[in-house]
Amino acid sequence: MTSPKVEIQSTLPHTHSLLKSLFSLPTRTECQASWELCRLHNNIGFWVVWLPTAWSITMAYCAYGQKNISVLDVVRLAGTYVPLCFGIKSLIMAIDDILDADVDGLVQRTKMRPLPRGAITAERAWLFFFLQVVMGVYVAYEFLPPPVRRISMWAWPLYIIYPTCKRWTNLAPIPLGLMFNIGVFMGWVHTMGSDEATPWTMLRLVYLAACLWTFTYETVYQHQDKKDDIIIGLHSPALLLGSYTKPICATTGLGFFALFAYAGWLNGQGVGFFIALLCAAAMLFSKLITTNIDVPNDCREFFLKTVPIGQVILIGLVVDAGVITWAKSQ
Repeated sequence: MTSPKVEIQSTLPHTHSLLKSLFSLPTRTECQASWELCRLHNNIGFWVVWLPTAWSITMAYCAYGQKNISVLDVVRLAGTYVPLCFGIKSLIMAIDDILDADVDGLVQRTKMRPLPRGAITAERAWLFFFLQVVMGVYVAYEFLPPPVRRISMWAWPLYIIYPTCKRWTNLAPIPLGLMFNIGVFMGWVHTMGSDEATPWTMLRLVYLAACLWTFTYETVYQHQDKKDDIIIGLHSPALLLGSYTKPICATTGLGFFALFAYAGWLNGQGVGFFIALLCAAAMLFSKLITTNIDVPNDCREFFLKTVPIGQVILIGLVVDAGVITWAKSQ
């Protein structure tokens, strides 16, 4: 009969091997897999996180920030959020792939992601995720002012909740929008240097508008996977809305532009913003009309229009800021 001491000793080499495997330097394949986990080969996720933040920063300047900060300060602040938003996007994408590894291999569009194809183990992927979390928390405490950091914390739980949504609800775009667009509040408060006297009503309108934007593009995007979702037993807005998707998305799209326009009016935005909003609306609705939700490539093309739409709106806000700066110099 083996003594307990011998049994304990016999497990030590195995434990040492597991730890060595877990904490060893990443291979080239794992580095590539980590890159893909973060979606650094596809940066749409960055844009839809950064654009609402940039909108807010520019709107703050247009309202009355020009009294306290320069254009260079605004550009520098918007640039500061570039790596921050890349980090947020990377965290969300990584945890989404880790928690969805079991179903991604069953879906045609996602079966070649790193975990399903075996490019990285679940344990190593979790380790990579926690390293990102540590770095993200450090950056948040080092570079974000306390009021901005407190605002960001409202979205932190959603990083974990969102990837589970498709297993129990058809409305995953709602928490996604709440999470992606928190920068609307962060950008304004960071620009003005305080959360006091912040126009919360106006910012809530922009936030709600941006969430409707997220719901619109994400719902159409989900139609790519609806056949696989039915087989696997997952939920999605595409399955919930079915043939009503286009009229519902037209309504949420209209809500996006209407609420944003009202917020712009409250903020005293100029002609540049409203012209840009009309151009962006034309881009969204013209593409929605021609999109066949039963053709995956059509749904993907509609989704790819998301970034240009947001960029056009930002250009309009920048034009307004430029006009204000010019007028101030006269």
